[in-house]
Amino acid sequence: MGRFLMIGEALVDVVQAADGARTCHPGGSPANVALTTARLGDDTRLLTWIAPDELGAVVREHLTRAGVVVLPQSVGATRTSTAKALVDDTGAAHYEFDLEWTLAPAAVDPDTTVVHTGSIAALAPTSPPGALSALLAAAHERATITYDPNLRPTVMGPVDLVRGEVERLVARADVVKVSDEDLAWLYPGSDPHDVLGRWVGDHALAMGVLTRGAQGPSAILRSGERVDVPAPAVTVVDTIGAGDSFMGGLLHALDQDGLTGAGGRDRLAALTAGEARAVLAVAARVAAVTVSRAGANPPTLEELSA
Repeated sequence: MGRFLMIGEALVDVVQAADGARTCHPGGSPANVALTTARLGDDTRLLTWIAPDELGAVVREHLTRAGVVVLPQSVGATRTSTAKALVDDTGAAHYEFDLEWTLAPAAVDPDTTVVHTGSIAALAPTSPPGALSALLAAAHERATITYDPNLRPTVMGPVDLVRGEVERLVARADVVKVSDEDLAWLYPGSDPHDVLGRWVGDHALAMGVLTRGAQGPSAILRSGERVDVPAPAVTVVDTIGAGDSFMGGLLHALDQDGLTGAGGRDRLAALTAGEARAVLAVAARVAAVTVSRAGANPPTLEELSA
């Protein structure tokens, strides 16, 4: 089993349902990915930015109970970030954010096999500038680098600027997972598979993965081959954390198949359609469990195996 390092925001989702009911759930895209891999039994660390306040304690307890190690330098914010999630009648969630982010100094342990980042924190300014990109570059020799844009247009600025920043992070990655909604915002009018294929070809990705909700995920491999997997049939309660749990399931499956870290780099680069189909199916099952219940609540390994 490898060791995962997730980098990015942890926060509290304040969820307002279509009927007006309000509940609170710890969340944040990279934190949800960490929660997923930890529940699936993977050695998981999280570098985030939360406060020593009541909400920060809720976030830490939620993550550590699942087995996530929240790195100590993550606790230094003046307030723990929040996201107001508005859930419509179909279960789809739309977000409003109150965020504070600093990339705390960190060294990547030599035995780390996956470094993952994404969403808001991945595009946030750092001190010094470029600190996240430098960290990913330094880790690349021994770790698989993965990235999920998971974009939040309301807090990320003009799309032309965001597009350039996203592509710079794509260029640092071995595996990128992106939603059809993200690509529709970044490249309006473009076919998402064409964009993903360009990313794979231009940046020598081992695999680019596109999530498409109920249509199921697809992947484009370095060879140019496309692989499609159906989404499991499930009754959707809400979609909070669905993409994050898919990402966590994808990382878990890649690691279980020996495709991560320096030792798995050659195999990952030569990924076959059958191998890609298998890891996508695992990730889709993880996401299906998550959307079948409220909040970002991914399955344990025992639940997934049941």
